[in-house]
Amino acid sequence: MEEEIKKETAAQPEAKPEPVKKSDGFVPIPTGDQPQEKGRRATTGFERGARGGSRPGFRRSGLGRDRQKDEFQTKLLDLARVTRVTGGGKRMSFRATVVAGDKKGKVGIGVDKGRDVSQAIEKATRRAKKDLLSVVIIEGTIPHEVKAKFGPAIILLRPQKKGRGLVAGGAVRTICDLAGIKSVSSKILSRSKNKLNNAKATMEALKKLKAKR
Repeated sequence: MEEEIKKETAAQPEAKPEPVKKSDGFVPIPTGDQPQEKGRRATTGFERGARGGSRPGFRRSGLGRDRQKDEFQTKLLDLARVTRVTGGGKRMSFRATVVAGDKKGKVGIGVDKGRDVSQAIEKATRRAKKDLLSVVIIEGTIPHEVKAKFGPAIILLRPQKKGRGLVAGGAVRTICDLAGIKSVSSKILSRSKNKLNNAKATMEALKKLKAKR
């Protein structure tokens, strides 16, 4: 019997070891159907890896780090709903008036339209930052008295002593504040209450300012 068993074992071919497959670097994302090992929490593939890798699509490197803060401050001066009559009917849109300034002598006013409020404000803000005006400011006030007219609006600006503050209201106060003027007095000589016309007249008055030699 022992000789027969030896002959049978000798006749059977020896099992060859399976070749080791080379890893191509692909790691399948766990779906949750795989058996969970004892003492180990199941992962979803979107969590932080064992080597500290970040989740795919989140926390992209460099995003928001190099973004500089905007030095200009903006304020919505006026928002109106306008209508344009065409052959196909009426088309309604919004018109926004935005004032932008850095409180260091630069100020601009932008007027633009959009289909909704957010689009109109965004477009007007970009236009205000493009059309900037350098204002002559001496010790926190304007160098001399100035008067300007735009349409029916007439604006008068007068310099004041340090500490007097902004004696102005409406669009004039907003523009002077964002321009960096700390002490000034203004007077609206016309009866116009249109904020856009008053703002344009104020900008025309600031353009006339010249430094005394």
